Amino acid sequence: MEFKKEELPTHIAIIMDGNRRWAKAKGMPVAFGHKEGAKTLEKIVRHANKIGLKYITVYAFSTENWKRTEEEVSALMLLLQNYIEEYSKRADSENIRVKFLGDWTVLKPKMQKGIQDCMERTKNNTGVTFNIALNYGGRAEIIKAVKEIVKDVEEKKISIEDINEEVISSKLYTTGQPDPDLLIRTSGEQRTSNFLPWQIVYSEFLFLDKYWPDFNEEDLDNAIIEYQKRTRKFGAN
Repeated sequence: MEFKKEELPTHIAIIMDGNRRWAKAKGMPVAFGHKEGAKTLEKIVRHANKIGLKYITVYAFSTENWKRTEEEVSALMLLLQNYIEEYSKRADSENIRVKFLGDWTVLKPKMQKGIQDCMERTKNNTGVTFNIALNYGGRAEIIKAVKEIVKDVEEKKISIEDINEEVISSKLYTTGQPDPDLLIRTSGEQRTSNFLPWQIVYSEFLFLDKYWPDFNEEDLDNAIIEYQKRTRKFGAN
């Protein structure tokens, strides 16, 4: 069974969960799981671009992930840095636009430069927009938006009466992008973990009992088929 191309979701968000458990189940170090997860991610983004998806957003590193062991955080940061530097060339050649969501200004200068170079290199590409949520926290994003709106009010750029959903959305990292139609989480966990809390209020959720490194192109297609079976009412009858 194939999905209906004319009813393709515009934006899919993914919580890529299970890298560590996948590695441990194979008797391998955690870093190996993250490396295989990165390979899976690239395959999925390439497939998303191929089928015509407009936006895909993935949870790469949360603000809470700093609580993990120093060894794992260091290994993950090194992996991300190398991945960003290497991937920008491939993304550009495949017409993929890469954007980063989150407070990446606290990261090491070399990684910040890699992020800026990647976004600059791919900014004019017209294929799928690939959002990487890096040092991202949903509540922190909303706090950032509130502070910016308060500043605008203080500077009399807007009045309190002007504040609405559109104003708040314009201050988020995803400004200018549609909210996710579908949220996928792998590994069997069933929670959103501070990921895009404002944006996913009307997203369809799909929780899969499969670790992220085992997720493949067929799984994405099947997720789209499941999405197309559902009726989105947005609060209506």
